[in-house]
Amino acid sequence: MRRAMTTVCAALVAAVMLVGCGGSAGLDGDLTDDWAALAPARPFTPAAGVCQVADFAEVVTLAAYAPVDCTVGHRLETVYVGPFPADRPAPPASASAELRGAFADCDAKATGYVGDDWRAGRLRLAVALPSKLGWASGARWYRCDLTEVSTAEAGAVPVTRTGSLRDALKGPSALRLGCQRTRAATTRGAQVLTPVACAVRHDAEFVGVWKAPDRPYPIRDADWAPFFVGCRSALARYVGVPDDASLLYRSGVVIRPPGAGRWRVGDRGVRCYLWLSDRKVTASLKGAGPAGLPIRTR
Repeated sequence: MRRAMTTVCAALVAAVMLVGCGGSAGLDGDLTDDWAALAPARPFTPAAGVCQVADFAEVVTLAAYAPVDCTVGHRLETVYVGPFPADRPAPPASASAELRGAFADCDAKATGYVGDDWRAGRLRLAVALPSKLGWASGARWYRCDLTEVSTAEAGAVPVTRTGSLRDALKGPSALRLGCQRTRAATTRGAQVLTPVACAVRHDAEFVGVWKAPDRPYPIRDADWAPFFVGCRSALARYVGVPDDASLLYRSGVVIRPPGAGRWRVGDRGVRCYLWLSDRKVTASLKGAGPAGLPIRTR
């Protein structure tokens, strides 16, 4: 019996060897050529149209990347991811033409995403870049991130929100800047703006955004003069009055330019507000024309 079992086992081993060596239909005996080739490794690239729970960071690492659906509470939303040239050896410096170009692209994409200039709302746009390790691994992208903030004034903090910002400024929105009350600040000539409903007595109103030319950041008083001229033109268009020498006698103007740090990375958008130094109103002055914004006689 033992000899018989040995014979059977030997026959089975031989049969298995025959199958393994190509004796069976459908098998060619090569154990390597039937596996699909692995896809080449690609550098990490973040997605657009997703949100992040964490606050904005200038450098994005794969370890910290945790996108969530925008219906979940979050602190920022990626509206676009653009490419840098593949042959660029290092990330662009903060004041470089390349980073300013990336910001300009993000500026346009964010405006299209929300349905109006994003500065018309309580929003902040920033550009994030790959980490040094990511860049060394072939990452060549910039990420355009929008964050809702508590105010368009100094001291703004990020807001945890739910819901996407897509088309958020296409129509009426709680994010939109509108009528304001002013109070004098300690800085000479400055005004502190507080949002109010337009039906409430107020003396200021957001009128639009003026894009400053790409020049060094203003330092002297004379450097700021074009900012006031630009915002007065925005005021004239908003209210519907002539943009002429008489405009100075119709309304004052409050400007909110980007800070020096944002200027370095390419932000040239100036928020503009009309300011009634002699009276208060209880309605918006948008489209009010000369009757709504008459020339002051004193």
